[in-house]
Amino acid sequence: MTVELGGVSSDQEDAFASLGLALLAAIAIVYLVMVATFNSLLQPILLLVSVPFAATGSLVMLLITGTPLDVAAMIGMLMLIGVVVTNAIVLIDLINQYRSRGYGIHEAVVEGARHRFRPILMTALATIFALTPMALAVTGGGAFISQPLAIVVIGGLISSTALTLILVPVLYELVERAKERLAERRIARRGKHEASDDDSAPAPA
Repeated sequence: MTVELGGVSSDQEDAFASLGLALLAAIAIVYLVMVATFNSLLQPILLLVSVPFAATGSLVMLLITGTPLDVAAMIGMLMLIGVVVTNAIVLIDLINQYRSRGYGIHEAVVEGARHRFRPILMTALATIFALTPMALAVTGGGAFISQPLAIVVIGGLISSTALTLILVPVLYELVERAKERLAERRIARRGKHEASDDDSAPAPA
């Protein structure tokens, strides 16, 4: 005797697999675009840190509202990738601009976070309030599709916005300070090698 899943269950399983691949492809494409934009392999990773926390906020919101994780919710998570990363890009780009003007790491992070706090917060709140009618299922006959999507996006925006304004600047400062320490060590080693080479050179006759 054999048992196979078919019908709606089989279609849903295929849809989840396709959306999972789409999520991975979206993250990879966003990473490549940011590498080309920032000319760095490390800073885009810092920006992508907010994506898992956005997914965590979405899952918590689904648990709180008792909404199942279906295809519409997965589509909402796919939408979140672009929205979440955009806020982080705006913040890190301004910090880099301050660094290029001669600001120190801490000063650039503080000024960048201070100037981008209000725009990022207003953008997130505007999106959350715009999706609230969908999350409350007051959109009519299509509520069974729109409600999980709206709940996922709202939960992801709440968690990712807080972490973008707090976690991303902290990680940026830690990484940049580590890079500076490594650069200083390399310079010190070069100085030692040059000094040892000068000492070992034969004295003129």
